Amino acid sequence: MTSQKDSQDNTIVRIAAHLPDLIVYGNFSPERPSVDYFDGVLMFVDISGFTAMTEKFSTAMYMDRGAEQLVDILNHYISAIVEKVLLFGGDILKFAGDALLALWKVERKQLNNIITVVVKCSLEIHSLFINKELEEEEGLDIRVKIGLSAGHITMVVFGDERHNYFLVTGQAVEDVRNAQNMAQMNDVILSPNCWQLCDRNMIEIERIPEQRAVKVKFLKLPPTFNFDEFFKKCMTFMSYYPPSQLKNTLRLACLLESNPELEESLQKYVMESILKQIDDRQLRGYLSELRPVTIVFVNLVFKEQNKVEVIGSAIQDACEHITSTLQAFRGQINKVFMFDKGCSFLCVFGFPGEKEPNEVTHALESAVDIFDFCSQVPKIHTVSIGVASGIVFCGIIGHTMRHEYTVIGQKVNIAARIMMYYPGIVTCDSVTYNSSNLPAYFFKELPKKVLKGVADPGPVYQCLGLNEEVVFGMAYLRAKGSESYPLLGRDKEIKYFMDNMKRFLISGYSRVLIYEGITGYGKSQILKEIEYLAQGERHRTVAIALTKVSFHQNFYTIQIFMANVLGLDNCKHYKERQTKLQNTVRKLMDEKFFCLLNDIFHVQFPTTREISRMSSLKKQKQVEKLFMKILEKTVRSERVILIIDEAQFVDKTSWLFMEKLIQTVPVYIIMALSTGIEELCASATNIMKNRNTTYVTLGAVQSKDIRNKTCYDLNVSSISRELDMYLVEGSCGIPFYCEELVANLDHHKVLHFRQMDSEEKSNVTWNNMFRNFIKPTEELKIFFNAQEGNDVVCNLASGVRLKNLSLPTSLKEVSLIQLDSMSLSHQMLVRCAAITGLTCTTDLLFEILPCWDMKMIIEALTTLVEENIFDCFLTGKDLRLAQQQDASFEVHHRSSSLQANEGTEDKDKDKDEEFQELRNEVLQCHIIRFCRPMMQKIAYELWLKDEKKAMHLKCAHFLEESAHRCDRCRGTDFVPYHHFAVDVWLNKLDMSTMKKLAKSHSPQSKEEIPASKPELCEKAELFPADLNPEEIKDKILEFFDNMITKMNEEAERLLPQKPCQCEEILTIVILPLAQHFVALNEDHRALYYFLEITSAYLLLGDNYMAYVHLNEGHRLLKMLKKKKSWNETFELATFYTLKGQVCYNMGQMVLAKRTLRKALRFLKCVFPRNLPSILVHDHLEKKKHSHYLNQQVQASQPPGKERLAELYQQVACFSLLSKIYSLNDHFYHKYYAHPTALMQVNTALETQNDFEIVKAFLDYSQFHQLSGYQEMWFAYEIKAMERVCRLPVDSEAIEMVAYVADTLGHIKFVMGHLDLAIELGFRAHKMWALLQNPNTYCSVLSTLSGSLLLRNRYKQLIQVLELLWQLSEEEEHIFSKACFYVFCLEIMLYCGFVYRPFDECLQFLNLYEDTTILTFQSGVLLSFYSALAIWYARLQEWDNFTNLMNKSKSLLSRRTPTTAYYGGIVKYMEAQVLRLQKQIEEQYHKAQDSGVELLKNLESLLSQNTMGSVWQPRLYHLMAYICILMGDGRNCDIYLSQAMEISETQGNMLEKSWLLLSKEWWYSNAELMEDQWLRTVLNLPSWDKLVSGKVNMQDLQKNKFLMRVNILDTPF
Repeated sequence: MTSQKDSQDNTIVRIAAHLPDLIVYGNFSPERPSVDYFDGVLMFVDISGFTAMTEKFSTAMYMDRGAEQLVDILNHYISAIVEKVLLFGGDILKFAGDALLALWKVERKQLNNIITVVVKCSLEIHSLFINKELEEEEGLDIRVKIGLSAGHITMVVFGDERHNYFLVTGQAVEDVRNAQNMAQMNDVILSPNCWQLCDRNMIEIERIPEQRAVKVKFLKLPPTFNFDEFFKKCMTFMSYYPPSQLKNTLRLACLLESNPELEESLQKYVMESILKQIDDRQLRGYLSELRPVTIVFVNLVFKEQNKVEVIGSAIQDACEHITSTLQAFRGQINKVFMFDKGCSFLCVFGFPGEKEPNEVTHALESAVDIFDFCSQVPKIHTVSIGVASGIVFCGIIGHTMRHEYTVIGQKVNIAARIMMYYPGIVTCDSVTYNSSNLPAYFFKELPKKVLKGVADPGPVYQCLGLNEEVVFGMAYLRAKGSESYPLLGRDKEIKYFMDNMKRFLISGYSRVLIYEGITGYGKSQILKEIEYLAQGERHRTVAIALTKVSFHQNFYTIQIFMANVLGLDNCKHYKERQTKLQNTVRKLMDEKFFCLLNDIFHVQFPTTREISRMSSLKKQKQVEKLFMKILEKTVRSERVILIIDEAQFVDKTSWLFMEKLIQTVPVYIIMALSTGIEELCASATNIMKNRNTTYVTLGAVQSKDIRNKTCYDLNVSSISRELDMYLVEGSCGIPFYCEELVANLDHHKVLHFRQMDSEEKSNVTWNNMFRNFIKPTEELKIFFNAQEGNDVVCNLASGVRLKNLSLPTSLKEVSLIQLDSMSLSHQMLVRCAAITGLTCTTDLLFEILPCWDMKMIIEALTTLVEENIFDCFLTGKDLRLAQQQDASFEVHHRSSSLQANEGTEDKDKDKDEEFQELRNEVLQCHIIRFCRPMMQKIAYELWLKDEKKAMHLKCAHFLEESAHRCDRCRGTDFVPYHHFAVDVWLNKLDMSTMKKLAKSHSPQSKEEIPASKPELCEKAELFPADLNPEEIKDKILEFFDNMITKMNEEAERLLPQKPCQCEEILTIVILPLAQHFVALNEDHRALYYFLEITSAYLLLGDNYMAYVHLNEGHRLLKMLKKKKSWNETFELATFYTLKGQVCYNMGQMVLAKRTLRKALRFLKCVFPRNLPSILVHDHLEKKKHSHYLNQQVQASQPPGKERLAELYQQVACFSLLSKIYSLNDHFYHKYYAHPTALMQVNTALETQNDFEIVKAFLDYSQFHQLSGYQEMWFAYEIKAMERVCRLPVDSEAIEMVAYVADTLGHIKFVMGHLDLAIELGFRAHKMWALLQNPNTYCSVLSTLSGSLLLRNRYKQLIQVLELLWQLSEEEEHIFSKACFYVFCLEIMLYCGFVYRPFDECLQFLNLYEDTTILTFQSGVLLSFYSALAIWYARLQEWDNFTNLMNKSKSLLSRRTPTTAYYGGIVKYMEAQVLRLQKQIEEQYHKAQDSGVELLKNLESLLSQNTMGSVWQPRLYHLMAYICILMGDGRNCDIYLSQAMEISETQGNMLEKSWLLLSKEWWYSNAELMEDQWLRTVLNLPSWDKLVSGKVNMQDLQKNKFLMRVNILDTPF
């Protein structure tokens, strides 16, 4: 066996495995054709069911049902059959799809015995299929039918110098096919001649009615008959059956020794793509694909079918021509065999490595060319060709000893059937027809016929030939949809056309405008729009759409153009055209030259002798001269505009004419040109270099345009966010890709449509919490005809995994064309990168690429970046910014298509320099990402299952070491101490690494923990009891100032040298790592990392992505729960803790409470369930708290790492639960609030981590402040400060100090201590600016801005807002920008000046309101919507007001206890009050009820202690306004007084000045003009005018909004 295995590594053995012994050991004449005669037995085995199975796999929804599974199933059956045939001495001649033809070549006198052997073999093959387990598992219906024949056989070998083919023919071949056709399932049929030649005593048969053939029932061997001896004797007559000493050898050919001469001879019989893979020693499975191809079946029926010598030469002639024709278009002959009554060639376009653009057009061109040639071969009677396109299985099937590369699938059957059922013509299926991009008049639909074995082939077309003639009225532009189909996302491109059009009309000079872009960008759609816009009085607009074959038609483009200019395109008869031509050209040309127009315009002017003697060149010049005269005459009265789609197909003569035209006659030419043109003629190059030629390079459309397009195509008002993200990412902004993806989703029936109302009425659950729908932009509404209120939304079916969804065939082809055009080494790099996911690092790529050095990788990557396969980035921030940017069009005065045609040395030098520059960029880059996700999907599918698993494991090993927070964040887990609680690591770390990780998680080292007694003593000295609050405040502020000084002085030691890289690690390490473990079916490890990912996204403030990945974790949890071996309560607890955090952030407090309590149960933490247990717990927690504070728990042994992991989860749960219970006004929940808050403090103390303890102290302090307990909150603020003050000054302590300053500033703002909030805020801002944490820095600046706004400290406010803007720009931080624009709106609404204009604020909202960051940050969006609603209410624009109020209302239920949310609620109530004022003015009958309800809501807000005091002045102000509107002057005075008193106490100058103005205005007799605010808005000064002194600060008071009260004293 070893020697056999070694021999299989020989190239000749691998080649021989693809060929029968008949060829391997044949000794043929070098002449072609060569004919050989012999006797033998033929077996034809047909295995039905594989085609249906191939179709099932090729149309599968998910990628995990791929070619490898299919080839395993195919070879499970076929390999067993091949092995039986080889064991019984047979030779597999051909694999024809899911059938095979085998031969036993013997002397004629041995036929009777050999037939017995073959019958035995056939019966044993049937016995193989008794076991139905695999069939049931895969839902297959496998049927094996066998036909046998015997007699004279003829073999013909034919081909050329590079390729050889063979086929067997003769009566025996025809007999075996007929026998197999008669067979039913599990039948063995003997042909008449076989029955005549066999030993009839050995075979029991059953007669077939009206047939000479017979069916075998069984072998009737005599009792004394020894079949083994009989078999051995028979095999002695078989030339190439392995001798008895080679017991384990199935085939002698597998022991061939190296023989260069034989190897060279055999190579000619194997396809070149297979030889290439054999040379590269690729595995057989690599060649197995479900691949989109085009099948061309050619059948030749001969005049003298039975004369082998005659048909041999005919086959040779046909083969030579077919081979040369296919070679031009990279097609290949896969099989040649006798089929029914003719010879058939199975040709395939699009094999691996051979995929090309315009494949279908090439196949049709080849088919017509082959048809025309073979029809002229004298010995051929009939030529029939069938063409079909689609996904088929392309792969090696059979046995390791004998296999072939073949194609199986429905499309192969369709091509074969239409070839036979429509003889004598070239036919194609509907897919080929639609994909050819050829005009409809090239085809003719044929009558439908019932095709054997094909349920519904669809329409069948005859291809009439590709010699295109001018067909008047048929060369119009082709674009998607109806005439009214909107052009989306191309406003700039159209505007550029309009600007150029104006210049053309004014100047009177020719202009050329070229739109350049890849297929699918919508060039035809743009030209269709331009054709419409170019219409006008005295405009002659001619629009032409060319095809690939137009390029080969001389002067075709100008023919079409002139036919339109002359008005011939509408003439129905040649006489009508002739008359019109005579009238037009009579004065421009001598009548004897009229006949020159005959061929051009299909007219019949008499041919003169002078013209008949004229050369073709002179004729062409005469025609061009006439056309120029006609155009010169035309432009005197009309402006000529020529529009050409697919201009790369303009013929050379037409280019030459256009070059002269633009120099002679003023015309405006607009073209659409595809990139990557192979060659351009000199005239085309000259036109493109012309100074009046301009290029608009099309880019991808924006995300909103993809969304708009999807909504329009589906006729829905909105789509789900998940669907939107899938289409935006998958389409890459290319409209055609979007169409194909949507069509694919619709084909798989995963799109669900329903009315929007049904979701609004449903209760919020975890599953529908984020199921919001994204609506198209306002610009799309004008295109919708749907009635108002008919809001249909599109959602995905439940359980759909979009990430694993198979791509549509059209998009697969795009990627396969790119892949096949690469070298094998580049393909390998792309395939390896595909394993890593969409994004990976160059380090990882270097790790997993086999035997590659860095230089090779950089060179290959540079080429692939240049070819737009990859993008490369230096940092994760660069990647993030690139993903947020939308491509736009670019204007050039030079085409990219020219670069390939200017091959001078200077150009080559420039290109080398550009490549070297790009190489240097790639060398510096750390991250690469696929430009298009579909390329990653396609490349990933090419891997074998075992190889794929090995690569995933390799990636996981490499990534695991970096799967933690960045060094800036001390390299800890995102879930604290996660890896200590759960063992998931593949790599076993050394002791030093373990110590390092343990230290990164430790709260303090032993050296850093001060002794307890000295610490107590020192604490007493920090804030002595005799200090008053003012002195304590000064001391705290002085401490923060000292820390800021230290941070500046010792920046290198204390400050991070680079920003946080956790987001980058999340993107390029942890996310891919989780997916690697999913692919490896390591569910528990995948779950671990999905929990880490969720925690990371929560830290980054992206609730939606946290939700998405937590759902992935939930799916894995459900799978793990089914495994008895898995029992990780910590992972369950972590899951529910994270779930609770997501619910809390989304304002779903009921869900959050339930989930967090569940998490505590898994953490084995007892939580009170009823009132008595609450009281008990409260008492116990107080005792525990007292113990912790008195005994100083930090002096005890710190908890173990696993215990710390649990404690951190408990702290998180208690922190959120205490806030949730505080939010609820029900007395029952108030009882829960205090013990929960105290449990957080106690648990934090148990961790002995200073940061956790300080956070718990501050949370506990805020809880008491909001509850009104002065002594308690002050004491815990002091405790927090004392602990912070005693920390050793290091980088971790610095962050803690900054956190304390920020948190205290926030608390003081909420409680209305504005001056102190500002003092603390500025110090926190300085610290966080140095610490480079965008999320926290944004929060600090926002709180500080709010304090400054209320204090009317405008100069400082603008300085802080400039910092907020700078942060948002540098970091592309959308949340910061949203906060910035909210403050800009508030400045306009309440301060009386403009910092950023209203339109800019509104534009930002329209662009970003649907991003995941903003959509699920209810607070800032509520503030934004409510501020805009107030703006529109003041302007009396009630439609806009209503729209924004509805948006605001949808966010109210997300009750998140943040300042942004509470600020949004206050503005929402203000907007409600303005609506009430309108209702009262209009004497709305329910106005009084609305007013009473509004007062109650405002009183309810005032009673909520979680809001704090800072909003009270505004709430009382609004209540006073409602009272005066409703005629309640007494209460109005009370509320005004309360508002004024609180404003003065807080120092809220903004509200105080407005209150004074309102009081003065409400009690005066002046009447407010209805458009007062509109006049104010138009005259609002800008901040620049205020700074320059052009406007006095005191004058801003005049710009305050005056609340209208000019209504009846007693309105009700």
